[in-house]
Amino acid sequence: MAIQTRMSGNEAVAHAIKQINPDVMPAFPITPSTEIPQFVSQMIANGEIDTEFIPVESEHSSMSAAIGASAAGARALTATSSCGLALMWEELYVAASGRVPVVLALVNRGLTGPLNINAEHSDSMGARDSGWIQIYAETNQEAYDNFLQAFRIAEHKDVKLPVMICQDGFITSHAMQNITLWEDEPIKKFVGEYEPEHYLLKENEPMAFGPYAVSNYCMEAKRAQAQGMINAKKVILDVAKEFESITGQKYGFFEEYRLDDAEYAVVAIGSVCGTVKDAVDELRARGIKAGLLKIRVFRPFPAEEIAAALKNCKAIAIMDRSEGYNAVGGPVGADVTTALYRGKCTAETVNIFYGLSGRDITVAEMVDVYDGLAKLADGKNVFDEYPYLGLRK
Repeated sequence: MAIQTRMSGNEAVAHAIKQINPDVMPAFPITPSTEIPQFVSQMIANGEIDTEFIPVESEHSSMSAAIGASAAGARALTATSSCGLALMWEELYVAASGRVPVVLALVNRGLTGPLNINAEHSDSMGARDSGWIQIYAETNQEAYDNFLQAFRIAEHKDVKLPVMICQDGFITSHAMQNITLWEDEPIKKFVGEYEPEHYLLKENEPMAFGPYAVSNYCMEAKRAQAQGMINAKKVILDVAKEFESITGQKYGFFEEYRLDDAEYAVVAIGSVCGTVKDAVDELRARGIKAGLLKIRVFRPFPAEEIAAALKNCKAIAIMDRSEGYNAVGGPVGADVTTALYRGKCTAETVNIFYGLSGRDITVAEMVDVYDGLAKLADGKNVFDEYPYLGLRK
């Protein structure tokens, strides 16, 4: 029977790791992801799992070790945040181009500078084009459920790409929430055993990993890698459907909250979506047709599906918890705006920055955003040219 309990997001991810019982976990501590390897190492010491834990000297080493273990035929994972992800940068590309199905628990935290340890998406958004699948969580439950699905997606024969499971630092990673933990046996059966077809330690199959590729071959390798990302769209939905059949929890590329008849919509990622939902409910009670599109899967980017979901809206606010520093907007804004353009969506749009370095976002502020969208739809733009929500004047 499923267990109803309370857990932090980090503890929930560690519980998912316990149920998966991976072969190898190299890790190096960094706030706010440190608790994940700490919990896992305790489980190993207590004999609850038989994962090989490797304490390493840096995050670059932890990803290098995870890649090596995966290439050798092991199921491998690690966890990090912020500057730790930045130190892995070279290895992120090696993992993706090497087609190793490593899973990374990323607890989102702003990159320096100024130095800050709070929630921001600059770490994962900086890595959005590294070739990793990226899946985001609003709640602790979603962080747990997403992690349980990650290896099924990564290891699929049509994908073979690493997966990054993201949650907001401290907001979910350390905050306690009600959560449902699924039974061990159905989850173990769902995740299954890792049985790679090709790996370095396979007898009678000599092979190399990560060789130098000359121009005559490298472009073809990149195209094959891109096809894996394209194929991941179907696999993500297939895995989610199977997960729903054993848990009742439904997941897709995104969640539509009161969006069916919405005239004004917000597009957002992560924990802020709970605040947005409260604003939507408040506005609906006043007869205003507000809605939310919460992106769960950012890579592969579900452009056509997002455009279709927003096609009837009059005005849309696209929220970014990461600066793009391109003088026009952020990474979520760029991708969603492109999707809307290609989908021939005629809604007015505004790209808003929020919550940088952990800045709080209130329901009242989100209500103001929707009020601004109503004015924008009527041809009265009340937004700043480069809007920062909650910025001190």
